[in-house]
Amino acid sequence: MPTPLELDAPNCLYAATASAPIGAPELDRDIRAQILVVGGGYTGLSTALHLAELGRSVALLEAREPGFGAAGRNGGQVNAGLKYEPATAERMLGPVYGSRLVRIALRAPDFLFALIGRLGIECEANRCGTLRLAHAPAQVGRLRESVEEWRRRGVPLESWTREQVEAATGSSRYLAGTFDPSGGSVNPLSLARGLARAAVRAGVELHASTRVTALEPEGSGWRARARLGTVRADRVVLATDGYTDDVWSDLKESVVPIFSAIIATAPLPPELLSSVLPGRQVVYEAGNVTVYYRRDGSGRLLMGGRGPQRRALSREHYGHLVSYAHERWPALERIEWTHWWNGQFAVTSDFLPRFHMPAPGLYILLGYSGRGVALSSALGAELASVLAGAPAESFVLPVSAIRKMPFHRFWRLGVNARVLYGRLLDRLGAVKPW
Repeated sequence: MPTPLELDAPNCLYAATASAPIGAPELDRDIRAQILVVGGGYTGLSTALHLAELGRSVALLEAREPGFGAAGRNGGQVNAGLKYEPATAERMLGPVYGSRLVRIALRAPDFLFALIGRLGIECEANRCGTLRLAHAPAQVGRLRESVEEWRRRGVPLESWTREQVEAATGSSRYLAGTFDPSGGSVNPLSLARGLARAAVRAGVELHASTRVTALEPEGSGWRARARLGTVRADRVVLATDGYTDDVWSDLKESVVPIFSAIIATAPLPPELLSSVLPGRQVVYEAGNVTVYYRRDGSGRLLMGGRGPQRRALSREHYGHLVSYAHERWPALERIEWTHWWNGQFAVTSDFLPRFHMPAPGLYILLGYSGRGVALSSALGAELASVLAGAPAESFVLPVSAIRKMPFHRFWRLGVNARVLYGRLLDRLGAVKPW
């Protein structure tokens, strides 16, 4: 049987704190559906849920369990925006699709928190806002530009002074910041499991422990084979992101499955709760190699960033994050770090998500490059509209060809080199131009 999350990442905090997993059986027979969704992360769950709510018959197959991948391992930050500032993304995608993606990305937290409320998902949702922080003068200028760009698009992004940032974080190491009141945090695994429950209530036939081993055209539709059964469907959605395998040619080689690492403390004592993120905003830094952190509902500090580009089970693999936290809050040196884990998310060559239609009736959506908690949920709903009858050209993203990355087999070397380069730029206080 496939390894569940608590065994694959035995020290993952969410495996211990999330709501109970949904009891989704392995597919053991042949079934028929209008639409098959492959992948039980946020994209797949949101797409399936919204399709069922539109009256379509939907089957969802997940190789492990809903939330096993990045959906159940991420930092739990619900943030707006993309890797780039809005004007850059609009230039990259053009006036039509660039404007659509920016509009959806800037308002994705609104969508997700509204969805959580509508469905009654218990996932520690906390709309505490997002702080993006600068620790070098060049980054301060970038943040000022960000405020102007977001405000021109109707988003009330605030510019915070050094004093405001220090009061909110308890750290004097930052020069300035921006504050987005629409952001916040969730227990990400509880969110995934809540979406799965809502999808089943809406009529989705959901099967866990069911890896698709072959996907083949059959007549005017598709047939997906698994170990003990098959699904015949008119259309198929592949939503596998950083855990994409070889079920469709070249897709795995079109993205890089970067590992992100996260650590968490024991619940902080009262005297530290008042000095370590007392405002409870979620934080991500404006550096070239992003570090992000937040506090959860139990008063734990969670800090994430880059780490070993492989499955890492030993606490020693996360020592750089512990040291980074101690630099910001020396008082944490007497606090135990009780949980540590990592997982993969898909990064594209330009850090923007991809929408592919490589064959009639086959839809692929992936590649959020670390900005997927809110955005993937919102884009799943948009994709459901296309599958329900809206033209493909009305989607947020343009249809693009699947392109293999050159030298993909060496992706670990490339990621490690890029991280070292980014850390060098951060030490020099430089901002990489986009």
